[in-house]
Amino acid sequence: MTFKEYELLKLLMQRPGIVFSRQEIMERVWGVDFTLETRTVDMHVKTLRQKLGEKNDIIKTIRNVGYKAEV
Repeated sequence: MTFKEYELLKLLMQRPGIVFSRQEIMERVWGVDFTLETRTVDMHVKTLRQKLGEKNDIIKTIRNVGYKAEV
């Protein structure tokens, strides 16, 4: 797991059930000054889910909004 994947997972797991928009994830994980396409968040979530294996269902996609963790 990369550092950014870890930070993303930590963000979601610290506040389970709370939906984070892609923009909010970018600001909190990559920093306010970091400019990325929101697809970057999607790709990191995809890779993180693959690495989580059987536990990948803890990260839920909220269509047109963002992501949340369910534990």
